Amino acid sequence: MGNFKKKSLLLIALYFLLLTALVACSSSEAKENEPMDTGLDKNEFLNIAFKDQFPLQWESYMKNMVNEKDVIPKSDPSIEPYLPALWSGYGFAVEYNTTRGHTYALEDQINIRRVTDKTGGSCLTCKSSVVPHLLSDEEFGDEYWAANFNNEILPRITELGAPGVSEELGEWGHISIGCSDCHDPVTMELRVTRPSFTNAMERMGVDLSRATQNDMRTYVCAQCHVEYYFEPEKNKVTFPWDLGLRVENIYEYKETIAKEQGFDYDWIHQISGTPSLKAQHPEFELSSYGPHGTAGVSCSDCHMPYQRVDGKKKISSHRWGSPLETIEESCRTCHGDKTPTQLEDRVKDIQERHKVALLEAQELNTISHYYVNRMITAGVSEEKIGEAQQHVRKAQWYWDFIAAENSYGFHNPDGSIDAFRISSIESQAAIVKATEELAKLGEDIEELKRQIEVTMQTIYDEEDHFEKHKHAINEWFPAQY
Repeated sequence: MGNFKKKSLLLIALYFLLLTALVACSSSEAKENEPMDTGLDKNEFLNIAFKDQFPLQWESYMKNMVNEKDVIPKSDPSIEPYLPALWSGYGFAVEYNTTRGHTYALEDQINIRRVTDKTGGSCLTCKSSVVPHLLSDEEFGDEYWAANFNNEILPRITELGAPGVSEELGEWGHISIGCSDCHDPVTMELRVTRPSFTNAMERMGVDLSRATQNDMRTYVCAQCHVEYYFEPEKNKVTFPWDLGLRVENIYEYKETIAKEQGFDYDWIHQISGTPSLKAQHPEFELSSYGPHGTAGVSCSDCHMPYQRVDGKKKISSHRWGSPLETIEESCRTCHGDKTPTQLEDRVKDIQERHKVALLEAQELNTISHYYVNRMITAGVSEEKIGEAQQHVRKAQWYWDFIAAENSYGFHNPDGSIDAFRISSIESQAAIVKATEELAKLGEDIEELKRQIEVTMQTIYDEEDHFEKHKHAINEWFPAQY
């Protein structure tokens, strides 16, 4: 009887220990599932405000400031040498640089020579964490889009950002792209803060309120890493996705829906007189029908991989850059059968083939612009010039859509190469059309070729990047407006 009593007491003790453990685990789980409350203001936009509460993420975020000091012009002969001609008459011909870290986005926006006294607030939209506040009724509201950047927007963001100035973030990093762009400052839940994205998704029938966490790990990036244009009346940033996300879908949109709404072109090309289109960083669109996008891989899976830090904790990296810097976490979690060297070689192979095809398409498109210029000065009919210009316009769009995207072809290797192929076909069609018409007028085609070669070489050889665009036109090829 005594042994039975002892066993009973032991079982009871074990029961209570187990019950206590279960209660503790349940409480701990409940605590983890409780919504976070940072204590920050729901409208907080200063990046420095998040530093103390999230030190590990902040340390990761600060890596965006490292090795990003140099501003490198893309018109460098080793990169894309004929951009000053391809964008002749447009601000991008004056200055266009390789990308730097997100913490430099606002600094680069303010200092770039493309910004003039005519620039509107729309150009700030994806460069600063202050933008959602500026769009509020208490600030500019819907007048934000067309507000003058230098005279209205810049003074206001300087004033709003003053309390958060931080030496470690440089001159403008404290209100450059940061925490509140993607996170609710109070709960830290992922969120969309740019109305242009929300509006475009609604037009495509996508309900963002039903987005999964994995969806949001792409959507927070897709607010800005997209193609857009300025709606004519209010200068409002608009995403042209109504017909789909592929390069051909967006071209069709701009040839139909956009024109019906009053948008026809971004600028008149100074060499060929072509009403031309300018593409902007369409990472979301191109990757959406690339191998990783169709497999359901989110942007964050590769560009913000989970990393173990502080010896034990696991966080999502907030250093936004190339996955080649984090191959183990970004690539080998799925491609564990490949070595880091094999994966890196695969990426470089794709990007090298991409560059060859890009440069070929750009060179051919540059030549086609000069052929059309000669059609104009030689007196070819407006009808035939218009036909050639349409080919040039399409050629420009197809290579630019891919070149403006920052993966150098990796997000969608097949889609990129195919776009370059179409671009080259269209440029060649313009050249053939021009040659036929010029030959009818007795023009010396060989001399035309020689003058084009001389002009392009002069652009290539100019060492001052801010002077290159001036060589795109000359006595042989006068400006067309």
